[in-house]
Amino acid sequence: MKLGSEILWLTEKDVQELLPMSEAIAAVRQAFELHGQGHVQMPSKIYLQFTPYDGDLRAMPAYLYPPVEAAGVKIVNSTPSNPERGLPAVAGIMTLVDPKTGLPLALMGAGTLTSVRTGAAGGIAAKALARPESSVVGLVGCGRQAKTQLEALLVFFKITRVLVWGKTMEEAKAFIAAHGALAPMTPVATSQEACGADIIVTTTPARIPVVKDVFVRPGTHINAIGADAAGKQEIETKLLRRSCVVVDEWGQASHAGELNVAVSNEGYVRSEIAGQLGEILIGKVKGRQSPADITIFDSTGLAIQDVATAKLVYDKAVKLNKGQVLQLHG
Repeated sequence: MKLGSEILWLTEKDVQELLPMSEAIAAVRQAFELHGQGHVQMPSKIYLQFTPYDGDLRAMPAYLYPPVEAAGVKIVNSTPSNPERGLPAVAGIMTLVDPKTGLPLALMGAGTLTSVRTGAAGGIAAKALARPESSVVGLVGCGRQAKTQLEALLVFFKITRVLVWGKTMEEAKAFIAAHGALAPMTPVATSQEACGADIIVTTTPARIPVVKDVFVRPGTHINAIGADAAGKQEIETKLLRRSCVVVDEWGQASHAGELNVAVSNEGYVRSEIAGQLGEILIGKVKGRQSPADITIFDSTGLAIQDVATAKLVYDKAVKLNKGQVLQLHG
């Protein structure tokens, strides 16, 4: 490829083939560690609200310093009603840039990238915060993201049972039919039943909490994934306040993550969290203090995750001669 005149195009299928969960976890962990050290640039997400259609578009830029040395911007949608049209609820495009010249290196589909890197972050957080002997997972929501969250947890934990709750029992059973080979799974009728687990994963677009304080036992870890815009809330504030809360990044979490409603309406402040995930990973701050602690990871999805995994995909594609070379001029 000729820098400045050519760019590599990678389809969703290409990304899927080039981004196994184990490699994504390594790349995302490194990105979080750099974030914890302050070795990244990452402006806040930019939102365009498509209010008449109950959706939005986000632009997410980041630059990771060496040893990663990568930069880029992801443009991604969130449209919860899309599955009713036979379309993905989340899709997007990732642009990877050469930091030395500012020139574009690659474009790639960002749907798979988003799902895998988010799953990887959940796995990393659970490894750092959950009890090591955790073996039962509760899925509160069972869409595409629930699958990659579970895949990442399986890298770190011996999962003996998965409790699956969806909008309907049929949805939960469909998830099990599609992914039951990953681990033993049981459909449950209520979110409360799914919360009877060692690790709970929430991946819903809820604006009224589906995980109540009384549902959750001491020692539980929660990956709070679904809240990614102002007004969304999956977990009662009362539960947040009696838990050890770790965020991916305070600015995003307080504005658009699981904490946003608590911050806006209930006086929740930064001093109430334990810290950011990168700080936990580099040992700057502590997470779980005892087996009885309830720990929560508030994941909003960071641009550094996208850039790190996109760089991994691009490097592998060049090495393996994957993708299509596009001409920028002519």
